[in-house]
Amino acid sequence: MNCNFFRHLLSATFCVLALPLTAQQNLKLWYHEPANNWEETLPLGNGRLGMTPDGNATHETIVLNDITLWSGAVQDANNYDAHKSLAKIRQLILEGKNDEAQDLVNANFVCLGPGSGGAQWGKFQTLGSLHLDQSYPDVSSVVEVKNYKRQLDLREAVAVSTYTVNGVNYKKEYFSSFDDDVNVIRLTADKSNKINLHIALRRPEKFDVRLDGQDLEMYGQLDNGIDGKGMQYGARVRVRLKGGDLSTTDTSLVVKNASEILIFIAAGTDFKGKDFKTENAQVLDAACTKPYALQKKNHIQNFSKLFGRVKLDLGKGKEVEWSTRQRLDNYYQGYADDVSLPALFFQFGRYLSISSTRIGLLPPNLQGLWAKEINTPWNGDYHLDVNVQMNHWPLGVANLSELNLPLVELVKGLVEPGEKTAKAYYNAQGWIAHVITNVWGFTEPGESASWGASNAGSGWLCNNLWEHYEYTQDIDYLKDIYPVLKGSALFYNDALVKDPKTGWMVTSPSVSPENSFYLPNGNQASISMGPTIDNQIVRELFGNVITASKLLGIDEEFRKILEKKLPLVPPPGIVSADGRVQEWLEDYKEVDPEHRHISHLYGVYPAALVSPHKTPELAEASKKTLEVRGDDGPSWAIAYKQLFWARLHDGNRAFKLLKEILKPTLRTDINYGAGGGVYYNMFSAGPPFQIDGNFGATAGIGEMLLQSHDGFIDLLPALPDAWKTYGNIKGLKAKGNVTVDLKWKNGKVVRYKLRSPDARTVTVKVNGELKNIKTSKI
Repeated sequence: MNCNFFRHLLSATFCVLALPLTAQQNLKLWYHEPANNWEETLPLGNGRLGMTPDGNATHETIVLNDITLWSGAVQDANNYDAHKSLAKIRQLILEGKNDEAQDLVNANFVCLGPGSGGAQWGKFQTLGSLHLDQSYPDVSSVVEVKNYKRQLDLREAVAVSTYTVNGVNYKKEYFSSFDDDVNVIRLTADKSNKINLHIALRRPEKFDVRLDGQDLEMYGQLDNGIDGKGMQYGARVRVRLKGGDLSTTDTSLVVKNASEILIFIAAGTDFKGKDFKTENAQVLDAACTKPYALQKKNHIQNFSKLFGRVKLDLGKGKEVEWSTRQRLDNYYQGYADDVSLPALFFQFGRYLSISSTRIGLLPPNLQGLWAKEINTPWNGDYHLDVNVQMNHWPLGVANLSELNLPLVELVKGLVEPGEKTAKAYYNAQGWIAHVITNVWGFTEPGESASWGASNAGSGWLCNNLWEHYEYTQDIDYLKDIYPVLKGSALFYNDALVKDPKTGWMVTSPSVSPENSFYLPNGNQASISMGPTIDNQIVRELFGNVITASKLLGIDEEFRKILEKKLPLVPPPGIVSADGRVQEWLEDYKEVDPEHRHISHLYGVYPAALVSPHKTPELAEASKKTLEVRGDDGPSWAIAYKQLFWARLHDGNRAFKLLKEILKPTLRTDINYGAGGGVYYNMFSAGPPFQIDGNFGATAGIGEMLLQSHDGFIDLLPALPDAWKTYGNIKGLKAKGNVTVDLKWKNGKVVRYKLRSPDARTVTVKVNGELKNIKTSKI
């Protein structure tokens, strides 16, 4: 891709504006105790490598991750005879026999084999764990730890734990280096020769540990589901001392009487043929030649180039007196003094984005970058019916657009297998991906009709690709992704069928993720024709491809085909008899009125098809839909509702949902219903840990403060009462590649400035009034 994405981050000053950001400086998670479980550890990552130290002073476990470590392999699970059943399935749906159609889909229209339940599908897995067993001079078997504190500084991406044992003050610093691509741990003491440490590497399975000189090395090969010879991985640990002695056992490093220990951890996999063994040794050599202070300085500078773009200040209260655990407990219980916790949570989401992906690698999966298990929940893969999309929703407004690019590359990799799937199941041109995928390019329907037959996955991914263009205005990027967008539109253009009742062109068969409805005969079904989300996605996609064709001056013939078909696609929503947005083409009664998915409001968010400004009737119907759905659910569902209410300009309801997300929980079971929140390390809890809730809430806070989807830039469109007193923002991004700074008092914008690479006039809504403002250019 020949694109200079960073050129779009240049900006010009619209007016001179001082933005003192007081609470912005307090961007730390901190605790009085080590992590009691993994869900309390502090996440560190440089986009490829990650680690989560628990901070224990005697027996510390640091879970290690590599974003590319996956079991499984490429598989072709297409049923190439599936299209032979298509006409019968569609006819049964037209006859109202959706239950019989669903039986036929389950028999002939799902993937072959076990699908996501099989070993060939694979899982995102933990790399392993580093174990630091520390003993203390002149201390009996019971170690008394005093003055303990553990923290993560979001501005620096550095974690620290400090404590006192037997009158000696110890300090551990940890970071995943944005400089030499290694994990770095430094142990110091304020008295000489007081550090004794035993260092080991372990993994639950498929690993071997050995010594290579004085480097500790772990190696293994994962199962590919075929012959056992899957992805290979390796981790290598090297230690540098000040004072003391280093010795080895067969499987560990032993340090005695040191004054300082530096631990460097290199790791990698052979994903895409990478020579990780050579690279591990090379990056360790490079890291070890630098003084620690320089390595840390370079890391912070490189990380800050991304993190430092945005500052958010909502004021300052008594929260500086409370640990993060106390803040979360107090906030959910209704304490009003902690006004800055939402700002911290917003910046934590940005921190997680920067830490969990990197251009040229993979996008964050359900776990982001951080997994403690071999068997990660839901395989730690990519779900295409909201989850991977939600992972990327904050990137535009949070001024991190280039972090979309790993997802773009993943989607490009789905086009070729998706073309085979489109032919096999629909005898259609173009490409399709259904509801789940992985690093191996799976595009087939899932193994069950009730959730796996969704047609929405590929079209929904195209929304993410288009949003990146809208924020960056990068015409080279648009040229690059146009074939992907066109291929998806080709599929829908080919696969749509006419509904004889309405004359509309709709998908069939499909589902509304992952919901079901009652038929007149009392049976339940999920399979239908033209679920609302499909109609919204097709309408949006056709419109975007038409626009792209015009902007690029290409493909006039295909553009005319889409322009002719677009009016035949159903409207972005149908209001049901009870005033809600219908989830399906027919006004079915849903089996679960409070279902976690609210896919039929896709037109509200992430699309821009429904809004109070453009479609007030559908906006009101969307509110009624949300009222029936309720405010609880898994964390990602709560975040989605927060986004909907922000788009519907109800800041107080969006804030209520944000508080619901910030509800602390200790649950780690797999949950499909109510009870979502956060763990004490502020990881989103489905439960279990699922990072999309973090990213969804971050996007939600952004939408409460700035919107730009309705043809103008809207400042403070959903400001809740709780934030009205004071606020100060620097560096948020609006569509059109406009950077926005603003300050408000008592709910009114008092100052703002707009910057862009080119001086042009934009429409801005300020304190309820539309104004034409010219941005300035550097």
